[in-house]
Amino acid sequence: MSLSSDQMELREEDIRKHYDAASALLVGFDHTPRIGKGKETSGAEKSAGLGTRRRFRSTTPGLVTRSTARPEGVQLVARIEGADEADPLTSPLQASAMHALRRALAISLAVSEQFGETTHLAALKRDNLAGALQEARRTEFTELLTAEALISLHVFANSCAYLLASFVGETTVEVGEVEEVLTDNGQIALHGALWELDQDIGAFATEDARLAAAILAYCEQLMEKVTLRAQNVTTVGSFSSATYHVEADDLTIAGFTPAGRGKSTKLTMSFKKPNEVVGNHIAKYQSMKLAKMLMAYDFDRKLNPFAELGGFIFTFMGDGAPGTGKTTLIQMMAGLISEYCNVAGYTFRFQNLSTDNIDSYQGKSGQNAKAFINNILDPNVIGFGTIDDIDQLAGKRGDRQSSAGQLEITAVLMESFAGANTVVRGNCTFGMFSNYPENVDDALRQRAGARFLVDGPQTRDDYIDILSLLMGKHHDIPLGQHNLFEAQEIKKAVAASFDGHSKPHELGLLNVYDRVHSDLGDLDTIAKIGTYLKAIQEADPRFTGRAIKNITDAVKVRAMDFELPDEWMENPELFLFKPYDEKRAMIEDMRKPINVEMVIQEVNRYADSEFRYADKSDEVAIENAVRDMERMEEAKRRYLGGHA
Repeated sequence: MSLSSDQMELREEDIRKHYDAASALLVGFDHTPRIGKGKETSGAEKSAGLGTRRRFRSTTPGLVTRSTARPEGVQLVARIEGADEADPLTSPLQASAMHALRRALAISLAVSEQFGETTHLAALKRDNLAGALQEARRTEFTELLTAEALISLHVFANSCAYLLASFVGETTVEVGEVEEVLTDNGQIALHGALWELDQDIGAFATEDARLAAAILAYCEQLMEKVTLRAQNVTTVGSFSSATYHVEADDLTIAGFTPAGRGKSTKLTMSFKKPNEVVGNHIAKYQSMKLAKMLMAYDFDRKLNPFAELGGFIFTFMGDGAPGTGKTTLIQMMAGLISEYCNVAGYTFRFQNLSTDNIDSYQGKSGQNAKAFINNILDPNVIGFGTIDDIDQLAGKRGDRQSSAGQLEITAVLMESFAGANTVVRGNCTFGMFSNYPENVDDALRQRAGARFLVDGPQTRDDYIDILSLLMGKHHDIPLGQHNLFEAQEIKKAVAASFDGHSKPHELGLLNVYDRVHSDLGDLDTIAKIGTYLKAIQEADPRFTGRAIKNITDAVKVRAMDFELPDEWMENPELFLFKPYDEKRAMIEDMRKPINVEMVIQEVNRYADSEFRYADKSDEVAIENAVRDMERMEEAKRRYLGGHA
């Protein structure tokens, strides 16, 4: 793989020279725990200090805060070899785990060494060793040592998780919160991490199948804690902005961002072909375009030309009545992406956030949602994440019926879809689907950049087509006078659907449009369209600047209103495997100019959806208020009747 311009190669010799030190750490060292508490382990004790007696707590003034824990022998090689007591020989999985740990430690030591050379840390260490460290630089020295510790921990956990990802099956392990995070310097930090990992392996890796899962779970928890701690440390800046590449492992270390192995999702859903989706013309067309857009992602540059040029749909919302085809649309889009990825040899990852992810344990629902987001965002895969029935999963703020778990999911989705740290690379997309979008939090709903109205079959031809499709072929009923599936001819149907939005559909918005149009005439300038937008905002205060951004993004999508040719997907050499700049130029040549009709149609499409949601939401609120008043009236009548 060729390096991109912002990557630095971490040379193999710079890693391997640390193998002896890494092996020594795995064979054994002593560590006195400061923060973490030992876990009851299944294996034999490794030293006299690994007992189960309670710690002695001094009552002498001044000694109360001093740790009284005794040094403990940490022998990870012996611990891993004893993970499966039924087999005295080292298994292939145990050997792989030990090699991954040694490799991860060596990479960590190599990166921290480079950090020391690119900052003043290496020189300050030499001065300190020689007793020549100036007092004025002692604070800087301490801060750089803290940065070295955090970098060492994250690179170790990141590399280890990456190297072991392919060995983890369906088994999962919960190791709990990481405690022994020490920031004195890189060496002590690794001692603390390996001590706690040793404890977790002893407690949770009761068999080979749980060994890799336990190590991976620990590494993920360690990365999360270190990343949070590093946010308040300014001296990690040179590492955060750097990107290292390890050629032998195809590992990219980009600051405190976890590196994914690119593990595919095994899909068991039944895929649908586009001709099996009846109606939903715009939603189907945009889903088909988006599936091909995703395939333009460049794995070397870690960027999609569509994301750079504009027109990439990062988040979208599909709404419609029950039974109109939302699940079918998901099956169609996932099937198309999976098929394209199989041809190109790309890794495809699909995941749905479901009600199973809502947990009664405080904070766990948010963690589940964050894990879902991170899995799909992994820059080493093509990802498609869906949130079906989002109104049941994500709570509406201020709604007393929303559980704490639902509100946690809402907070994570809002931050991930349009937060300060959101980076759209163009390798993945998130689809939110709901029968009742009016029950979704307003701010979260507005984070959906595109709106797919899933309205199902609409015309007589649509209903004939869907009846014929679902009846199958095992019958003798004649078709009659009808050209089967002609109404589903996508370009003709989509053109008609877009033209239908030249004027609003919702009555409230239509009144606004007619009033502005009668005052200004045709909306054919930026000033007139802006006046129309302001009038919409006066009618619905929820129509904010984010709505304008979503509309302009949708207009850019229309400017990219072309399908990448099917032969580009069938033969990857024609497009998918070309260099990034060449792919970008090929796409740019196909871009269409933006015109007034596009802008007006997209304003009406988006505003129609917001008015539709608001009307439904208000109507539901009114019905609930009326029901409450009727109950109170009946209760008052009964109360007064009983006291007459």
